[in-house]
Formats: sequence, structure tokens, C-alpha cells
Amino acid sequence: MQTFLFLAQGFEEIEAVAVIDILRRGALNVTTVSVTGNPVVVGAHNIAVTADVVFENADFSSGKLLILPGGMPGADNLNAHPGLKTLLKQYYADGKYLAAICAAPLVLGDLQLLQGKKAVVYPGYEEHLTGATILTEPVVVDGHIITGRGPGFVFEFALSILSVLLGQSQADAVAKGMLIDN
Repeated sequence: MQTFLFLAQGFEEIEAVAVIDILRRGALNVTTVSVTGNPVVVGAHNIAVTADVVFENADFSSGKLLILPGGMPGADNLNAHPGLKTLLKQYYADGKYLAAICAAPLVLGDLQLLQGKKAVVYPGYEEHLTGATILTEPVVVDGHIITGRGPGFVFEFALSILSVLLGQSQADAVAKGMLIDN
């Protein structure tokens, strides 16, 4: 199953790399996508990651899920990318999955995709989740949208994605292999 994780300058490294790792352990095909025009993207803590592809060269037609890691200014940089915003709206309209963690749910909120949904976001960014019921749980799944509260919940976030896309038994198997109480 094809999924895409987007990298912008200033992304939260643990939210990107840990999610990629856990999802790949669970047999999801995760393609990392740079929205900077350059395959090398530097995170919020000055860790450089080389993306699999730049946005302009990616084919998103076979995807089932788009993932937005948080971090600042990473989430704001994702929110400033018009092509990504168009893609998010298209995936939403097609009933495909969207996942965002930490500050990145602000992108979904600013696009009005959280209207009437339950969601979480990093404390201080609640104002961006227009029309959402904002919770304080580690991870919330509401329909085809998965939100995570912050870097401390990255394991729960990634395992929730596995559970939604591949079933709870697959998520449990990955958690067990990583010695995570799930």
C-alpha cells in the first residue's frame, strides 16, 4: 500500500523518521517527498534527511495516505506549499487517508478539512483547527483523518496508522517486535 510522507524545512525529525521506520516495519510502502525542490531537507534540529523524490516529480495517483510531520517552521512551510494543499484536498475528496502530527494538523485545519471532526494538535495551535472538536488524547482517528498530538506520541501515531490501514493485528505485531506495550 503506497503512502507519502512530506518533508519541509524545519520538520520535526523524530515525527518523520520514526513514522517512516514503523510503517515500513509494518510492510507499508512509504515514499518521502521533499516540498523544497531539493531532495535534502534539514529538520528543526539541524538533521538533514534525503527524500526519495521532490514534490514536482512525484506520482501520487496510487497513494492511499498522505502524512504530515510537525515541527516548526516545518508545519508552516507545509502549509505554504500550494501543490501540497491541492493534493490534500483531492485525497480528502476521494476518501483517502490524511495523517498529521504535532503542529501539522494546522494544515488540515486551515484547509477546513477538520470541520465536524475530532482532532488533536500540539498545544498552542488549537486556533487553526476551525470547526474541529479538539481533544487532548495522544492520537485521534476520525474517519479518514488521523491526528497525533506531538513527538512524545509518535509511536502511538504510527501504530494507529498501521491499525487503520492494515489492521490491529499488524500494528500489534510491529509493536511487539519493537517491545512497545500496545
